[in-house]
Amino acid sequence: MTEPLLQDSEKLQARLKEIPLEAGVYFMRDRHDGVIYIGKSKALRNRVRSYFRSSQDLSPRIAMMVQLVHEIEFIVTDSEAEALALEANLIKQYQPYYNVLLKDDKKYPYVCITWSEDYPRIFITRKRKMGGTKDKYYGPYVDVFNLKRTLGIIKRAFPLRQRPIPMFKDRPCLNYDMGLCPGVCQELISPEEYHKIMVRVAMIFQGRSSELIETFTEKMESAAEALEFEKAADLRDRIQVLQNLGANQKVSLPDDTVSRDAIAMAQDEQHTCIQLFQIRAGRLVGRLAFVADSQSDVPEAILQRTLEAHYQNCDSVEIPNEVHTQLELPEVEILQAWLSDRKGRKVAIATPQRQLKAELIEMVERNAQYELARIQKQSDRNLQGLEDLAEILSLDSLPHRIEGYDISHIQGSDAVASQVVFIDGIPAKQHYRHYKIRNPDIQTGHSDDFASLAEVIARRFRNHTNFNDSQSTNTNHQNDFPDLVMIDGGKGQLSSVMKIIDKLGLRDRLTVISLAKKREEIFLPEQSEPLIGGDPERAGVQVLRRLRDEAHRFAITFHRKKRSQRMQRSHLDQITGLGHHRQKVLLEKFHSVDYIRQATVEQIAETDGIGNKLAQHIYNHFHSTND
Repeated sequence: MTEPLLQDSEKLQARLKEIPLEAGVYFMRDRHDGVIYIGKSKALRNRVRSYFRSSQDLSPRIAMMVQLVHEIEFIVTDSEAEALALEANLIKQYQPYYNVLLKDDKKYPYVCITWSEDYPRIFITRKRKMGGTKDKYYGPYVDVFNLKRTLGIIKRAFPLRQRPIPMFKDRPCLNYDMGLCPGVCQELISPEEYHKIMVRVAMIFQGRSSELIETFTEKMESAAEALEFEKAADLRDRIQVLQNLGANQKVSLPDDTVSRDAIAMAQDEQHTCIQLFQIRAGRLVGRLAFVADSQSDVPEAILQRTLEAHYQNCDSVEIPNEVHTQLELPEVEILQAWLSDRKGRKVAIATPQRQLKAELIEMVERNAQYELARIQKQSDRNLQGLEDLAEILSLDSLPHRIEGYDISHIQGSDAVASQVVFIDGIPAKQHYRHYKIRNPDIQTGHSDDFASLAEVIARRFRNHTNFNDSQSTNTNHQNDFPDLVMIDGGKGQLSSVMKIIDKLGLRDRLTVISLAKKREEIFLPEQSEPLIGGDPERAGVQVLRRLRDEAHRFAITFHRKKRSQRMQRSHLDQITGLGHHRQKVLLEKFHSVDYIRQATVEQIAETDGIGNKLAQHIYNHFHSTND
């Protein structure tokens, strides 16, 4: 087994000499050849060398990472901006453990516009789905009340799709008569024209309301000159609504024609709260929030990573002319060049020291401090709960990662299981997992929660049977293995799970309990009576209850989805010539059987793998059934 580079100075120096002084991206790999860190630099050799200097002031997390580095690789790019873009793509691909990864804080909502649909919807969501979809997310927004108010005003200013499923088959609903909807359900407006409306709506969340007002003003004046007074009045009303949208949000700055973002942070030993204020035409149009681990890197690097991650998800028109930062960024030249290249004009990044711009940064920092205080209070409550739980269960240390499992089905049909994860008492939804029960004996009319739980636990921990202390530097194992497992149920469920745990040889390393629903009783393995001290109102039991309720909710949600899909498939199974793959493609495009029923032959035929003949057959099936 090779030694870490820090322990082999000759190999380290030789490797550093091989790295060029050009712009590019570097990889840090561990003993298992896993990528644990990815970075960029305009001078690769200087940057990589800085990690291994004894005088370098590294954060505790990065200092630990350096001790695990066994190999360094690099990719040279033509420019600094290319290095930043490449680094972003590689981080998304590898998700390195030691990179600054912003936490997906579900309490902050986003605005989603579903550009992937012919008639896009707009709605508020707390779940941001990443991937190749065309859907666009704006946020996360801190002020939920103002966000809902904004969306309400927008729906009064623009005729938008109101319902996911039409109310009537052959005519539009009252929203059309009131001018709130352009008749999407009956296709009284083409997808192209509707997209033009949504482009204007998107401008509001891009901080471009002033551009929209100018456009509407020109059209209003043209309509008035053409004696189209009704059209001019409609545009006048829209302008007033948009002007009211920015009322009472004026920010006092000397130049209100320049678009600018201001970013600042507040942190303690554990948490970093970052706030980004978006100011357009002198008005505060958005207040975004991000959360990071304080130990992930030095404050300047965290700010840099936050800005990079934010602007990677922005359209070029959303990038401001100026970015004001609380601290000087470590690689400000790279970020500035990349933003300027994307925007098509120079973007200035500066750390203001005096007068109004410095006061703006102070205001942003003050808001970050308020958010940090709120998170600290929540963290203290979680800490109290974990301390109490450790006392109840006689644990040697506080449980960092807790996993909860539950089963959901209806008399055995569509049986599924859920795995939910709490990290330091907080739901970590990125680690949640669904399981479809594979046991052929579990079917409609025959359920077996004991066997289902045993199956799920076996599948969850089957890759940990060869885990031992010599692998403790493997970060995947460190973060994946729980300190505590909670099963929803009583003695029977726990006993069936422990049989599997014993087969896997994990009894000595895995703490497993169960929580019964009726009296919130805690059961330990090999004990016939519940644990004394498990008072339902104790802080530690409250942690388990939250975990159990979340596992139950997650299982039921997946069960309903699976049952709905089965029912839709059973309907589509009645159509001859429509196999499983084509059913899947149809449902991916139309989302439900109801939408397929309402589609025209031409729309169905546009689906991949569905020709005109089969499309006509599908259309006839639904319409002959309805008639």
